[in-house]
Amino acid sequence: MNAMAALRQYQTVNTQAQAVDASPHRLIQMLMEGGLTRMAQARGALERGQVALKGELIGKAIAIVGGLREGLNLEAGGELALNLDRLYDYMTTRLLEANRENDPAKLDEVAGLLRNIKSGWDEIAPQV
Repeated sequence: MNAMAALRQYQTVNTQAQAVDASPHRLIQMLMEGGLTRMAQARGALERGQVALKGELIGKAIAIVGGLREGLNLEAGGELALNLDRLYDYMTTRLLEANRENDPAKLDEVAGLLRNIKSGWDEIAPQV
């Protein structure tokens, strides 16, 4: 096993261990962090002309946004949950367009939206 593969394996195990012990609030933060990371990595792959990797990473970002969307409680969450549902749907559409059109501006747009959502989420104190 080369050093990079070992590092990736360590990161996977470390992330899994964090997820087991994480509160629901922290799990959402981890999803958002993962989405932002995948979008940044996809942008880098796009700039390097690594089309297949770009597509894989955008696919992972789409899955993360989908996970955030699935976590919404539309019945109890009221208008905020409905607005987030629509925003996550928009973000998914823009990520698909970014992938199809090789458009880094659309990746940046979605990353900015997710950063704004994450900033608000980070301000919410976890309820124990």
